[in-house]
Amino acid sequence: MVPLPPRLVVAAPASGHGKTTVAVGVMAALTARGLRVSGHKVGPDYIDPGYHALATGRPARNLDPYLVGADRIVPLLLHGSAGADIAVIEGVMGLFDGRLGSGGEASTAHVAALTASPVLLVADISHASRTHAAVVAGLAGFDPAVRIAGVVLNQAGSARHADEVVAALRPTGIPVLGVLPRDADIETPSRHLGLVPAAERDESGAVLQRLARLIEQHVDLDAVSAMARQAPDLAGAAWDPAVEVHAGSSARPVVAVAGGRAFTFGYTETFELLRAAGCEVACFDPLTDAGLPAGTAGIYLGGGFPEVYAAELAANTALLGALREAVAAGMPTVAECGGLAYLCRNVGEVAGVGALDAAAAMSPRLTLGYRTATAPADNLLARAGDRVTGHEFHRTRVAFSCPVDPAWQLPDGPDGVAGPSLHASYLHTHWAGYPRLAQHFADAVHAFTGPDLHHHGDVEAKPGLLDFAVNVYTGPRPDWLDAALHASLQDATAYPDASAARDALAARHGLPSTEVLPTAGASEAFDLVARLRRWRRPVVIHPQYTGPHAALAAAGHRVDTVLCRPEDGFALHPAEVPDDADLVVVGNPTNPTGVLHPAETLRRLLRPGRVVLVDEAFLDAIPGEPETLSGERHPGLLVSRSLTKHWSIPGVRAGYLLGDPGLIAAAARLQVPWSVSAPALAAMVSCSDERALAESELRAGQLALWRCELDKALTARGVPFVAGSAPYVLARVGDGVHRALRENGIAVRRADTFPGLDSTWVRIAVRPPELTDQLLAALDRIPR
Repeated sequence: MVPLPPRLVVAAPASGHGKTTVAVGVMAALTARGLRVSGHKVGPDYIDPGYHALATGRPARNLDPYLVGADRIVPLLLHGSAGADIAVIEGVMGLFDGRLGSGGEASTAHVAALTASPVLLVADISHASRTHAAVVAGLAGFDPAVRIAGVVLNQAGSARHADEVVAALRPTGIPVLGVLPRDADIETPSRHLGLVPAAERDESGAVLQRLARLIEQHVDLDAVSAMARQAPDLAGAAWDPAVEVHAGSSARPVVAVAGGRAFTFGYTETFELLRAAGCEVACFDPLTDAGLPAGTAGIYLGGGFPEVYAAELAANTALLGALREAVAAGMPTVAECGGLAYLCRNVGEVAGVGALDAAAAMSPRLTLGYRTATAPADNLLARAGDRVTGHEFHRTRVAFSCPVDPAWQLPDGPDGVAGPSLHASYLHTHWAGYPRLAQHFADAVHAFTGPDLHHHGDVEAKPGLLDFAVNVYTGPRPDWLDAALHASLQDATAYPDASAARDALAARHGLPSTEVLPTAGASEAFDLVARLRRWRRPVVIHPQYTGPHAALAAAGHRVDTVLCRPEDGFALHPAEVPDDADLVVVGNPTNPTGVLHPAETLRRLLRPGRVVLVDEAFLDAIPGEPETLSGERHPGLLVSRSLTKHWSIPGVRAGYLLGDPGLIAAAARLQVPWSVSAPALAAMVSCSDERALAESELRAGQLALWRCELDKALTARGVPFVAGSAPYVLARVGDGVHRALRENGIAVRRADTFPGLDSTWVRIAVRPPELTDQLLAALDRIPR
């Protein structure tokens, strides 16, 4: 059992009397005297505790019986005040004001009684004199469980004015421990949700120094300390986060917690629970940080004022993309209040993260109050039927563009959105009262592995299923290609020589042979580029084929991503690529979206000191090979090509790199000798002559016609899809349709393993009309 330290509660007859001024000033003044002071706040407020933390140098703490349960108040006070010389508890509203209709539950008086703490009453006397004695006497006699042990008079107009009040109070026996004059220099600015948080004010430290001097000059601190020591002995078991939760694994996955000026709301115990559950808590500032902390496996976006900083947050496009990708990839994400608004498509008139298909806007009405909430279904934080208590405090409103699964069911309706990896709502919950929320979140963080970057369509094309998952041309190979492949086996007794293939590919693209490197498929090319340098900041444009990302990760690089968005057709915006990116990887046409980026847009990615790798694996499947950079010569440009899909030879692994001769030479030095097989080299030679180019154009034309028919059929059925040019179509068929198609004998490529996409998308390979009709018939049988 641990005893509570000396303690006192700072209260007032009503809001606006100066509780925060006196409480924070006392904390700062006692700390300046060398005491270890523990600051606490009654109620759900986040802002005042920020000033407490600044004044004491200790974590901010809240004590709210409604949010955590009355039985946890003393244990939490014991935990938060461990090692302190004195605990100062700032009240909320008027002394006896608590949750409406509850008889004062969660009021300052309730906490004072639970903790057996004497009360220091702050009274603003600016508009009366003797009447305040009656108010104090009435408060002192209202509840015998609450003892007012001293008074501080605030906003005294003059010494004569203060003497009048002191004289009137004398018969009550309650001593006046201080008189504060009017002093505008210590006022804290307000905004639509109350005081401006300490973290947002550059002058907060100076304000605290003035407060400490004011209290030292006008309040009898020795008497205040003596009053705190009058608190009776009260011992108990301190709250221990390690008892409440357990670690899901021996790993220490990182939970990225939004901070800085825009996100200042969060309960200290929440993060202590996450650490006890085996997670590392790393703060990041959405205003300034271009990416999430290294190793991030979970995200916590607490409340704050993103609406105030909306323009600055929107300007940090790199982080917006990283957050969009993380949420789309299923990274466990909790967003409360301001965090919910930030995840929306827009916040007011400016862009938000865009992870939610919703809009956040300011409302003329403040939403404020305690709430009971029930989880309508299993989700990231709760299980169906779980009940919690929480608090709402916001002036924004979020409108979803389509029906969503709510995070909570409140008495007045649903709130937020939730699923297995996301919980976003306006409701603030104190996890010390519901440690299972922390446990569920931490378990998901421990289990998160990110998108399966090694998932490929061939895994889905099982025997017995009609294959729309693999982007390999379905027609027969040309006789001349088969003949060349068979002939190459006659030379299997000799190590393969790539020189003829290099010369043929160079001639095909109008380049010198020093700018060409045959590879064992595009995969070897990606591996070579990943190992080419110790990239400082490699960036992959997503959603796209995951091979380059996987290769970079395997080479030990931390990969940043820039997400193209469905709302603008997955267009590429070069300005969103971080300026310091030294490697940028982009597909053209992009797999799986099928979007063909303009060559000029791709050229805008080039700059001194940067390497740009353009994956043109499917460009030969588009008539005329538009927007290609394969024959262009730019410092830092590399282009990867593949013969695998268009020529129906995935087992042969034939690809190549084109571009900057210095980079090509460096990649060749990393290449394992004879890594490219004789059949692959033979295919490169055969597929580079005039006969092959003519055949390639015929195939591309046929694929374009097949795609056109598929596009028309999807349009007729009201199925959204990306208007691309590639021999595959990215369609938004809805959640569960991928599985339902498999049950109907059709294999399509799931898209949720591509960063930036979720399970509502599938990629459909273009096929001849007679096969496409079977796909459409199966699609028609599935309710959507």
